[in-house]
Amino acid sequence: MRTIDGLSVRFAESAERTAGQQDAILLSPWPESIFAFNPIWNRLAEHAHLVAVDLPGFGGSERRDDLLSPRAMGEFVLGVADAFGLENPHLVGPDVGTSASLFAAAAQPGRLRSVVVGSGGAAVPLQLESVLKEWVEAPDLEPYRSVDGRHIVAAAMEYIEGYAMPVEIREDYLASYEGEKFAESMRYARTYPQQLPILGDLLPEIQTPVQIISGSNDAVVPAANPEFLHGRLPHSRSDFIDVGHFVWEEAPDEYAALITAWWDGGYKTV
Repeated sequence: MRTIDGLSVRFAESAERTAGQQDAILLSPWPESIFAFNPIWNRLAEHAHLVAVDLPGFGGSERRDDLLSPRAMGEFVLGVADAFGLENPHLVGPDVGTSASLFAAAAQPGRLRSVVVGSGGAAVPLQLESVLKEWVEAPDLEPYRSVDGRHIVAAAMEYIEGYAMPVEIREDYLASYEGEKFAESMRYARTYPQQLPILGDLLPEIQTPVQIISGSNDAVVPAANPEFLHGRLPHSRSDFIDVGHFVWEEAPDEYAALITAWWDGGYKTV
């Protein structure tokens, strides 16, 4: 744990940084935690010094309600880079990290070396499906507060295909959102109707190279979202992998290969 902006934030860090090595910040997806990167951690660590964090209100990190929106979280992500002394890191922000990462890139041009996003809401008007659409559009949070978040996360895990999730990682996901924690984390995605249009207007101004990686069979965040980003970001690449929403766990080899190729010079060519 590390205290950042007054909050207790859970992180994982790879081996000590070597001279000349690139840095990368990884933002955990929802409703998971930093352990979502377990299948790709060693591969990525061969190409960069890694710092993975659970964003405030997600995973094992402390919540503060004023940070539960993409724009505010983008500012917090820049604070994470400062807290770890990372001058020009790559940023990997799948799922809820997509919008926060892009807000961060817009807020401080040149601060990030590159950004990798995907599997996150971005399109305007909203293009979401299944449970995510329900969570964003629900009239209020009360029905979700009455259900232990462990049960909601367990149901979400059923969407992951082809990944033999270790028992201890599944338990970490469940424990991270038990009780009312999941309902409170929903506040973030429920700001999409107000915040994504703001982000959409900023996209053409973002000069940071952006790699978009999506699952072609994503039943939660359809292809309209990466297409929206790719069509507006001036320096971007979009790739689809033939899996569902949880690309980092369903196709770890392909996902890691795209990211490492991007870090090793691909980001300079878009």
